[in-house]
Amino acid sequence: MHAALWVSKTGLSAQDTQLRTISNNLANVSTVGFKKDRAIFQDLLYQQVRQPGSQSSLNTQLPSGLQLGTGVRTVATQKMHTESSLQITEQPLDMAIDGRGFFQIQMPDGTIGYTRNGQFQQNDQGQIVTAQGFLLEPNIQLPENTQTISISEDGIVIATIKGESDAPVNAGQITLADFVNPAGLESGGANLFFETPASGAPVVGVGNEAGMGSIQQGTLENSNVNAVEELVNMISTQRAYEMNSKVVSTADAMLRNLTQTL
Repeated sequence: MHAALWVSKTGLSAQDTQLRTISNNLANVSTVGFKKDRAIFQDLLYQQVRQPGSQSSLNTQLPSGLQLGTGVRTVATQKMHTESSLQITEQPLDMAIDGRGFFQIQMPDGTIGYTRNGQFQQNDQGQIVTAQGFLLEPNIQLPENTQTISISEDGIVIATIKGESDAPVNAGQITLADFVNPAGLESGGANLFFETPASGAPVVGVGNEAGMGSIQQGTLENSNVNAVEELVNMISTQRAYEMNSKVVSTADAMLRNLTQTL
């Protein structure tokens, strides 16, 4: 098998992964709190035909060797946890984090998920939940007949009860979690991330303290995908794929010519 065929095959595979990553970013350009991915590539081992620095004679050395590359591979897809713009919705249970941190979500199996998507709702028991019905952690129980909800930047939830002239009721405290390496979190779908050894243990705190971002009520964080940038990347990926395909056809033509000539 011609070595160039194998090398170009790895290139085609890498560009296919790149295109898949770009397509997922573009598909989530309107997903609240979505963080874009980028594919990371690495060249494969080299065939050392002549080692650089080896003796070419008794008193001389090779200034450069003969090293033949064997292709490329995808080693990682990295989540880009850069902050995005905020949009005002005026919905009382819509929340965005202006700065570092994640909302904590209690999963049905008791584990904790983490999200930047603050599109929260109220269930039939007055609890604040996600669109999937998962509870916000710690659990916030709104009083019955709550008329208005006020959430401070540090996460204190104040509810005003309809028909009562008493002082507003403190319904609870929203806490945030942060990680040393957010890129190490596992993407679980449904706008959720999960802790891994690479992310480190979560550091839990309240908004506006110890490096945590502030909670903005009536606001949502947009996806950090830049559609124009992704389209440019898609064109570049297409050209790279075409060039690798051209290498395959060229190597095939060379081999065909060789077999017909000999």
